[in-house]
Amino acid sequence: MRKIELKNISKSYNDEPIIENLNLEIPAGSFFALLGPSGSGKTTLLRMIAGFETPDTGEVIVGSKYITHVPAHERKINTVFQQYALFPHLNVFDNVAYGLRIKKIPEDRIEQKVRKVLKAVHLERQMYRAIDQLSGGQKQRVALARAVVNEPDVLLFDEPLAALDPKLREAMMVELMELQENLKTTFVYVTHDQTEALTVADTMAIMNQDGEIEQVGTPEQIYEFPASSFVARFVGTTNLFPGILHLDENKAEIDVPYLGKLAVVVPKDAPWACDECNVLLSLRPEKIRMSKKPLEGFSNQLEGVVDSIIYYGRSTQYNVLLNNDLIMHVFEQNEKHFPTDEVDNDDRVYVYWQKENAVLLKK
Repeated sequence: MRKIELKNISKSYNDEPIIENLNLEIPAGSFFALLGPSGSGKTTLLRMIAGFETPDTGEVIVGSKYITHVPAHERKINTVFQQYALFPHLNVFDNVAYGLRIKKIPEDRIEQKVRKVLKAVHLERQMYRAIDQLSGGQKQRVALARAVVNEPDVLLFDEPLAALDPKLREAMMVELMELQENLKTTFVYVTHDQTEALTVADTMAIMNQDGEIEQVGTPEQIYEFPASSFVARFVGTTNLFPGILHLDENKAEIDVPYLGKLAVVVPKDAPWACDECNVLLSLRPEKIRMSKKPLEGFSNQLEGVVDSIIYYGRSTQYNVLLNNDLIMHVFEQNEKHFPTDEVDNDDRVYVYWQKENAVLLKK
């Protein structure tokens, strides 16, 4: 297992900065996801770790070795691409064995290693099939096996599941997690798909459109406690309320235009929080309770009208129009066979949440 350090990394193309003075540490043996919008520089970072690009300034360190200027073929790092890059004239076994034969590994050892890795990715029955006889998911597993068989210190993934259909993508995510757990190799996974990142990663970094890292943490930390409005918006869905923070010894409130004062909790690590300062309140839609009748026991209550309803199967999204023409998104799980308080378009409803379920952010 090897940790990866990126120190003071900068990279430009045609005098256009992509990444500037970036620092990041990827824990050894972790399943680490780089999540960000298109153009954020996440693939550029991956290519610098792989050795396909060289940073203008800064250092790439794997374990204790500085590899910034080490050629890609001399690094114990393999990459799995979105477009498989398999040899169409070779069968499954020979595709996986290709790198081992380049290294002149004895054939009996190659046989042993290839069979072992194909069993790990559930392709032992397709060992001698032609590539064009495989499904998209099977091709991706061949590409994965070809990368794993070389026993790299680090395995990189560049949008590896983007070309697969949703059901197959879900199955592949589970297989990747199981494989990483068994291998204990450091996985670095680049994606713009938040569901993939939240599912597979044990640690993740969120990059913004300027190539800056907004937050690093576990999926739960990032989803439940976003460090910025960018993270709150980009990872999942949220309701953002701008307002003025009011603090006294006993309580904290945010005064939101046209909605009034809402109870909040000020984070302990928020030195920017002050009385009368401008802030944002982030509230996830699934943290909100909705009812056609008044309820007791909640920190906050607002009243509105159901503007639209979107049925997703597992859940339903209600878009509620509040007093200031702001739309509040509310998610409800479809767990009741016969809802007793069925809500329809244009119904007047109450929305509730506890102050602990919202996150105060710097504006």
